[in-house]
Amino acid sequence: MLRRAPGRSVLSTARREADEPEILSGLADGVTCGAPMAIIIRNNDARPADYQEIRDIPRPSHADYAAHVKYGGCHDAAGGGHFSGRLTAPLCAAGGVCLQILRCYGIDICAHILSIGGVRGDALDPAAVCEDDFKAIRANPLPALRRETADLIAETIKDARNAKDSVGGVIECAAIGVPAGLGNPIFDGVENRIAGVVFGIPGVKGVEFGGGFACAGRRGSEVNDSFYMDSDTVKTRTNYSGGIQGGITNGMPVLFRAAFKPAPSIGVEQDSVSLSRAANAVLTVRGRHDPCIVPRAVPCVEAAAAAALLDAYLDR
Repeated sequence: MLRRAPGRSVLSTARREADEPEILSGLADGVTCGAPMAIIIRNNDARPADYQEIRDIPRPSHADYAAHVKYGGCHDAAGGGHFSGRLTAPLCAAGGVCLQILRCYGIDICAHILSIGGVRGDALDPAAVCEDDFKAIRANPLPALRRETADLIAETIKDARNAKDSVGGVIECAAIGVPAGLGNPIFDGVENRIAGVVFGIPGVKGVEFGGGFACAGRRGSEVNDSFYMDSDTVKTRTNYSGGIQGGITNGMPVLFRAAFKPAPSIGVEQDSVSLSRAANAVLTVRGRHDPCIVPRAVPCVEAAAAAALLDAYLDR
């Protein structure tokens, strides 16, 4: 929750929320008791006035216009509605519970920033990702595999902020200790489950597993994951499949990447329209916004993966 919360870094929005989850039910003496778990996360630092102009002039590449059409102007445009990154706070709260349960089953999940703007760091080895990689990521001020990458990413975000602009990026996430046999073929596969939750995070425009789109330009002999015996365990020498074949986990690390677009709320002047006047208009977004949502989205991606994998684990 603290890793996702706003106002904790010069690289994020100045809006500051405590984001302390108030647990109403489902917990007794620190242990889940079987009742539904109900959690409230309060908004204490909202400024609805900052969003007055965009009620009439939608932000380019934001959901403002699409929501206006669908809901007839009755949607909440004040920064905390259904299209706000604010809704990733309850995702992280639920994901935090799922992560703890998964660790009881020997499954751990960690994500890191693979790239932001023109800066690209080292990717995880999909066939050999391990707990040491997770420790290295968690030791950095920004979640990246290498400290040098974290420093370059910070500078890139600062440059975007100073230009009143924004940058996007790619988050890579891995789950280790996942047993073979989770998931189902066709519409209920593990890829489907993970992607379905990850696409619920605002700003996500693409998800790929294992070798992803790069495999489309190679031959089968180059990207087929050959099997071998490691003592009494079946493993693959490579992991272009991302630990999932036919929608079912094969015992290798589950690995995927999520692409985030640049945040649409920027201080640079942009062309838009006035909905009330049905005329062209110019918009300069005011208020407190992230120059890059990617660092705060890392725990959201972990939470999404945890929810989907726990769902698949309990299903088996």
